[in-house]
Amino acid sequence: MQLSAFTAPGRFWRGNLHTHSTLSDGVLPPEEVCRRYKAEGYDFIALTDHLIGAFDYPLADTRPFRDKDFTTLIGAELHSGAMQNGELWHILAVGLPFGFTPPEAPGFSPVPGQESGPEIAARARAAGAFVAVAHPQWSGMTLDDARSIKAAHAVEVYNHGCATGCDRADGFHTADLLLSEGRRLSLVATDDAHFSEPDHFGGWVMVKAEANDPDLILEALKGGDFYSSQGPELRNVTVKEDSLTVTSSAVTTIIVQGHGSAAVARHGQSMTQGAIPLTRFAGSPWLRVTIIDAAGRKAWSNPIWR
Repeated sequence: MQLSAFTAPGRFWRGNLHTHSTLSDGVLPPEEVCRRYKAEGYDFIALTDHLIGAFDYPLADTRPFRDKDFTTLIGAELHSGAMQNGELWHILAVGLPFGFTPPEAPGFSPVPGQESGPEIAARARAAGAFVAVAHPQWSGMTLDDARSIKAAHAVEVYNHGCATGCDRADGFHTADLLLSEGRRLSLVATDDAHFSEPDHFGGWVMVKAEANDPDLILEALKGGDFYSSQGPELRNVTVKEDSLTVTSSAVTTIIVQGHGSAAVARHGQSMTQGAIPLTRFAGSPWLRVTIIDAAGRKAWSNPIWR
């Protein structure tokens, strides 16, 4: 058994799925945001400005910044309704159509009568978007909150802006609990870049597709044909009955995680392949892989369902 990211046709394309500009609370105009990501070697980005009334409900048109080497996906960060802590929902939607009707969200506080978070997530998915639960740790999200977003394709498991701005970057606890409840979710790393601090070029997705085309990239995201990274490259993940084999760029640690406390690590120098026995995972319906390089940078596979 292999993850679809390594069996799907095409090649890997590097992209960021969570970015802001002067259309909402970012520092740089959309054209400059796109220019910087392209100059940094990215193949695509989604400019996901806050779709709220305080910024006149922007849905950034980044199509003029596409060229033969760089493309964009249309998206937004959606806000509507209150989580259990009373704060406004943040939901990432990539691949929105320009006709998407914004919620009634005048600002960053919930208001009576507006759509709930689950409702706007479902509406975005029905409109064709790839939907992710954004920065669970930063948001103070409860497990019940996360469970309620039935329309999610993914959980944002690493958010670089939340790492640099408040040390609340993590979404793995939320994702792992949902996986153990049977939710078939993928895992995304993002920047959430505003360019007001060093919140950019720190986490991305590597998407497998036959061309760097917005429709093909979106289809691959929905199909889980990608992995996430801060730098290391995952090159293959293969599961046999009693072991899991990882092939990668040079790393010092390979970890397999599963249900509950199940985890096994291998450590070494400049490892490019490692096999992990699966005895520890006999009761786990899912597995995922983390690799760590000598600089401490990580890459993460999507879950493997057994």
